[in-house]
Amino acid sequence: MGGAVSAGEDNDELIDNLKEAHYIRSDLVERAFRAIDRADYYLEEYRDSAYKDLAWRHGNIHLSAPCIYSEVMEALDLHPGLSFLNLGSGTGYLSTMVGLILGPFGVNHGVELHADVIEYAYQKLDYFIKTSESFDKFEFCEPSFVAGNCLEIPSESRQYDRVYCGAGVQRDHEEYMMNLLKVGGILVLPLEEKLTKITRTGQSSWETKKIIAVSFAPLVLPKDYTSNIKPKTAPLPMFEVRTLQELARIAIRHTLRVTTDSGEGQPRGRGSFGGGRGLGVSGLHKYGPRFKRRRIHRRHCNSVVLSSALPISAPLDNNNNRGGQEEEQGRATRGAGEEEEEAAEEEAEEEAERETGELLRAEPPINILRERILCLPLPEPLKMYLLYYREK
Repeated sequence: MGGAVSAGEDNDELIDNLKEAHYIRSDLVERAFRAIDRADYYLEEYRDSAYKDLAWRHGNIHLSAPCIYSEVMEALDLHPGLSFLNLGSGTGYLSTMVGLILGPFGVNHGVELHADVIEYAYQKLDYFIKTSESFDKFEFCEPSFVAGNCLEIPSESRQYDRVYCGAGVQRDHEEYMMNLLKVGGILVLPLEEKLTKITRTGQSSWETKKIIAVSFAPLVLPKDYTSNIKPKTAPLPMFEVRTLQELARIAIRHTLRVTTDSGEGQPRGRGSFGGGRGLGVSGLHKYGPRFKRRRIHRRHCNSVVLSSALPISAPLDNNNNRGGQEEEQGRATRGAGEEEEEAAEEEAEEEAERETGELLRAEPPINILRERILCLPLPEPLKMYLLYYREK
């Protein structure tokens, strides 16, 4: 499934194409997609295919097409502080994007059938935390994965606000999946070749909406599913209460980030950051890191403005009027001089660009949050803890 949009040269161009085709429709989802480079979840020898709107599989490792993930993210209607369960969590790409929106006080769990894929997912998660420019721009709900078959989750397990299943589901398992939801929760799954959104409106009431036609590999049934042998269970990840040390790190980073964003040390308005502390807090750049080295084109425009004298309704004092005219003439003279200086500066810049063969570009912005942490009067081990031991 895929191929609905044109391939991009990089992650940003892929997202631009998904937006143009209306697969990505909300700012929140767009920011999450831009913050995480899809190619980072590919094996190195396959990175050239990362920005095509196609699914990718290598052994047990699998990524759905970007257009599918876009529809899933939009249908989940994510907010900070929600609990999320990803059935068939795979590489962790989707779970990591979801974590940017849930914020540090959400719950982000995944169940994956293959142990080698879980190991791969944790490697990619560690790489994102340690190296991605996006990590310091958002407050993150780190995903937790367990190995197991999602059809073996005990019936008494906790329920979630949002659930996604990344494998084809038949009608026989629809009710089983729906029971994983809290009241008011949303389940998104490929149900009989249709990506479907199911909302639990009450203890025994549901609303169902078909989104798009899809083709997914079916759920793998447990080995003893059809026998009389009692099936083994697949426990969900533990819900761990954060330590005071972790809470202190979250609070310090949040305070420094909000101070950085407002520039005056005051909390920003309601439109930027809610109690859940999710992706909306990132004021350093609306769409996360986007410092692509694009060639800049300047366009000069020489225009002539013609104006006619308009009658003045009230008489003016001659002296005041004469003074105003002289003042306006002075301003016009100064304005012409400033324009000449600007034009001379631009010509000098263009000359330098022609000589070097490359346009002058601004340096990428400094990671202000990191700089503020490094300036704190704290021992170096505590600073590194606040930085999540990131090297840059």
